[in-house]
Amino acid sequence: MQNDQEVKDLVKERYSEIALQSKTTNASSCCGAGGCSTIDLEIMSENYTSLEGYFADADLGLGCGIPTEFAQIKKGDTVVDLGSGAGNDAFVARSIVGEDGRVIGVDMTETMIELSRKNAAKLNLQNVEFRLGDIENIPITSNKADVVVSNCVLNLVPNKVKAFSEMYRIIKPGGHFSVSDIVLVGELPPSILKEAEMYAGCVSGAIQKDAYLNIIAQNGFKQVSIKKEKEIILPDDILTNYLNEEQMTAFKNSGVGIFSITVFGEKPKDCGCGTDCCS
Repeated sequence: MQNDQEVKDLVKERYSEIALQSKTTNASSCCGAGGCSTIDLEIMSENYTSLEGYFADADLGLGCGIPTEFAQIKKGDTVVDLGSGAGNDAFVARSIVGEDGRVIGVDMTETMIELSRKNAAKLNLQNVEFRLGDIENIPITSNKADVVVSNCVLNLVPNKVKAFSEMYRIIKPGGHFSVSDIVLVGELPPSILKEAEMYAGCVSGAIQKDAYLNIIAQNGFKQVSIKKEKEIILPDDILTNYLNEEQMTAFKNSGVGIFSITVFGEKPKDCGCGTDCCS
């Protein structure tokens, strides 16, 4: 079994390679993992092209939702994008916060940070910055963000409790988050789960949906709700390696599966220490 650092090293290696690939290559391998000839290109990623602030060079086709869609971002807000990649969600957020707001992207992969900074320079954006850092130890001061967004990244973080604790720390009292991520519902057969991880790199590290939501609640967030949920359909050419026709039908009707969800939650204005500026 890999330890947390080994997992992080593998993720950094994978996403360093992805940063150098085209969107077409990434999308056709679903989060850059690669492997399946019958993949549906829309099964994970969403279409950003109609969104204000969209910048094609920043869209590597790696997301599993559009977290800004439910983030309630306002003009002048400070928004933090965790696992910001090439800057896709950060630039969409910037179009909403305007010149009076600020967007900070955080990513642990040096190649992604270089790419996102180049993209910001192309757009001549003065109030968007990208910082090299770990989501389990976010390089941002406490109570800084009005809104935190993240797209198909937190499932890759080994210590999700620490990640959401850090998210809570950097959000202002009364602020909130909107994250899109991958979760499991029910127990997938180990062989199928292993194949799914090869088919879609974003599945690696995914945990049960109930456990995911419990971690969020345990870290103090309130008004937690799932704003969007979509099942990730595994191709039959994967399933037929392990299931006969009858078993496949039963599996598809079981409710067990892999889902992308977009979750919203708030940090209370009064966080229990008698002030509105608890750290």
